[in-house]
Amino acid sequence: MRGTEHRPGMDQRSRSFIVVIVGALAAIGPFSVDMYLPGFPAIARDLRTDVATVEYTLTSYFIGFSLGQLILGPILDRYGRKRPLMMGLVVYIAAAMGCAFSPTIHYLIALRFALAMGCCVGMVGSSTVVRDLFTGREVARALSLMMTIFGVAPVIAPSIGGLVVATLGWRAIFGVLGGIALLVLIAVRYALPETRGPDAGVSLKPQRAALGYISVFKERAFVTYVLASGLGAGGLFAYITGSPFVYMSLFGFSAAQYAWLFGGNGLAIVIGNQVNRAMLKKWTSERILIVVGTVQSTVSVLLVVGTLLGLLPKLAFLILVFLFLFCSGFVGSNAGALAILPFSRNVGTASALLGSLLMVSAALASWLVGYLDNGTAVPMTLVMALCALASLMFSVRGRLASARE
Repeated sequence: MRGTEHRPGMDQRSRSFIVVIVGALAAIGPFSVDMYLPGFPAIARDLRTDVATVEYTLTSYFIGFSLGQLILGPILDRYGRKRPLMMGLVVYIAAAMGCAFSPTIHYLIALRFALAMGCCVGMVGSSTVVRDLFTGREVARALSLMMTIFGVAPVIAPSIGGLVVATLGWRAIFGVLGGIALLVLIAVRYALPETRGPDAGVSLKPQRAALGYISVFKERAFVTYVLASGLGAGGLFAYITGSPFVYMSLFGFSAAQYAWLFGGNGLAIVIGNQVNRAMLKKWTSERILIVVGTVQSTVSVLLVVGTLLGLLPKLAFLILVFLFLFCSGFVGSNAGALAILPFSRNVGTASALLGSLLMVSAALASWLVGYLDNGTAVPMTLVMALCALASLMFSVRGRLASARE
């Protein structure tokens, strides 16, 4: 990968401050997922359903997140960055209030879809702003900093969610999420500068937008690394979907204990991103992906085999999951950076397609965990392993293609 240059017109300190803001923007996504996980049993009881049905609120969220990004990408390229980001946050706040007053599980599933349509501005908007400001290896380093902030959400969100459920009930969680989004909206409005102005040459006609996405797909490196990144995200969300059942129902942890365990695993992603930033000073993203992907695949296979044979005590299982998520901190940042690096003008479109495909992978992985449910931890660990192995395969393919050029 070439150089570590970045765009002129703004000093490094200002860029870092902007990365912090967009990191907070991106963190709304994991907050929206992780904060309400401890409330699954309470939601099921209150809405007279079961936890398996409540899990469909995750699937609808991932689908909405994916579709929303495809719509938002060309809008970000056409109208600039700030206005679409602010409108998305307004939609999110309205949907969060709707979730808080859902009378049935079907309403909640539908409103979680709407919530995701607003929330998707965090993922696609943040990576677009980063690509506006940085080029070369600095893209991966900036994404690692952003993902560190992004990764704080899994550390604290379940604990906050568990506390809110215990004291105020699960509905209050969505009030808290709306309040967080309001604070981020204020920060975007008053502290985030416009990093790329409107481009009248970008058409919002469906046919032209589709052609824009097709042109992005013609970039071979994008396809390779978006698959590596998407499959890596699939493994992460297989864990997110399956962990409430595995930790609370199988292992017998309470909601509060689960919140702490989930937060600790979120810390693994934060640590991974920090180590990744240091490694990028000497190693390329391609090389890091191969090494870390090999470690993650090995860990995931051990999880599957150990679970199938009943050889893993709780502590060993928890340690292996922690190591798996530690590796996830490397995969997302590096594969994502390599996917969007070839683009300059249609950054919003490329970032939206990247984010959308990530959520498609997440939705499929979460659905597969539920579909394979057999009352054990095998579905979760198996999907994690399949995703890790496939992600490594595409990382190797990308490295070989780069070596031939």
